[in-house]
Amino acid sequence: MTVAPYLETLFGLSGQVAVVTGGTGVLGGALAEGLAQAGAAVVVAGSNAERGQARVKGIEQLGGQAAFIAADVSTRASVEGLLEATLARYRRVDMLINCAGVNSASPYLELRDEDWDRVIDINLRGTHWGCQTFGRHMISTGEGGSILNIASVTAHLPLSRVFAYSASKAAVVNLTQNVAREFAPHRVRVNALCPGFFPAEQNRQILDEKRTASIMSQTPLARFGEPEELVGAALLLLSRKAGSFITGAAYYVDGGFTAMRF
Repeated sequence: MTVAPYLETLFGLSGQVAVVTGGTGVLGGALAEGLAQAGAAVVVAGSNAERGQARVKGIEQLGGQAAFIAADVSTRASVEGLLEATLARYRRVDMLINCAGVNSASPYLELRDEDWDRVIDINLRGTHWGCQTFGRHMISTGEGGSILNIASVTAHLPLSRVFAYSASKAAVVNLTQNVAREFAPHRVRVNALCPGFFPAEQNRQILDEKRTASIMSQTPLARFGEPEELVGAALLLLSRKAGSFITGAAYYVDGGFTAMRF
């Protein structure tokens, strides 16, 4: 029995183009590598050109196709420019992952306005601009497409010291559901992926020894996630075949943390 052709039919992305904002980061980079190995041409989008080019080189060494395009999701013009640059290079875009994000950790009464605004601007408004800009294009082609917004376990359950981050990610899940309903008649699916605790830039500043022990005590798998462990869920949600009837969903990849907290 030959399995590979069947899996290619379900999950393969050959001939498609994916854009990953925040692709220069740990989680976004792992997702970009995964999509490339599934056959997609991947645009690694971010503000750090050195890290972006390094990620592209890594993808190419794995046999994938990728390009770095500078983008700042805190400005609408940059998001629109990202779409234009992608179309200029590849003539199409089938998938978007909104993965750019920042965090700010502090006690609630010490949370500064500028930190709140920065987190909301990038995590929520940047995701909104991505959905609106790329979604409009996907609708205009008549071919449909898929958008994956990166949320968090904190979108559903409280976690201390990350108030702006949690609020932004809860809003991302709500936005995902509303946009999914809006875009469904046009065959553009919109879903959210909610990672648990992964070794990434956004959470290193808050994961001291005491906090880590608390998290592990509430995580049945009793470990942090590895970035590549997000790829399987992403392929399901993005795939035109395997994920064809999934939209407006929020998928948790968290080692059981969410289930343990109910």
